[in-house]
Amino acid sequence: MHFFTRLLRALATALLVPILLFEEWGWEPLAALVRRLARLPLWARLENRLRGLPPWGAMLAFMLPVLLLLPVKVLALFLFGRGHAASGVTVLVVAKLIGTAFVARIFQLVEPALMRIPLFARWYPRWKAWKDHVLTLVRESRPWRVVRAFNWRMHRLWRRLRGQAL
Repeated sequence: MHFFTRLLRALATALLVPILLFEEWGWEPLAALVRRLARLPLWARLENRLRGLPPWGAMLAFMLPVLLLLPVKVLALFLFGRGHAASGVTVLVVAKLIGTAFVARIFQLVEPALMRIPLFARWYPRWKAWKDHVLTLVRESRPWRVVRAFNWRMHRLWRRLRGQAL
């Protein structure tokens, strides 16, 4: 039984790694994009209201983008079912970008309220520690380092070529 538990954990981790990497990459930059909306008076008032929510209201606000994007994800599945794979992937990617942007920003605004929910305050640090550990393992892996070195070389080459073209 212990073997199957470990196998299930390893499989779940392997399936979650791409999602974790995407959200790690996009969390701050996408939240910063949504933060720019605060320049609009109506959006600034909305953000202030989010900051003032009680704990369970904050949880609802945090989950709202996930719930609102559910029909969009169903649309993507419908497109896949109808043989429109490219459209389905496009809808999923756009939904993931938009969802991550808004969830990240809302989380930044309501995290203090969420931390007043005992269950959240207990499990969030554990989740974060596990996620950070998994991402550290991925970043220390040979494939990750090879791809990163390749990307760095391509970036330097691109800058050199751009410099010659000017």
